[in-house]
Amino acid sequence: MAKTLYVGNLPWSTTDTSLIEAFSPYGTVISSRIITDKETGRSRGFGFVEVEDADADKMVEAMHGSDFGGRQIVVNEAKPRQG
Repeated sequence: MAKTLYVGNLPWSTTDTSLIEAFSPYGTVISSRIITDKETGRSRGFGFVEVEDADADKMVEAMHGSDFGGRQIVVNEAKPRQG
């Protein structure tokens, strides 16, 4: 099984690849995606990382509040989409 982690307060220059590289030392990363503005294509400053179930808690603990590209990022388990 996999869990999805929300990652917020990301630098605008963050890429899917850099997000995977940041989380990989703490466990298995299945995928990542940066959420972009539909009209401008620019990053909205947050994204999601899909990780192995067993690694999720360890990743949140290791990455939440850590420095990523000069910003203190927020990491927690993503809540299911509403509606």
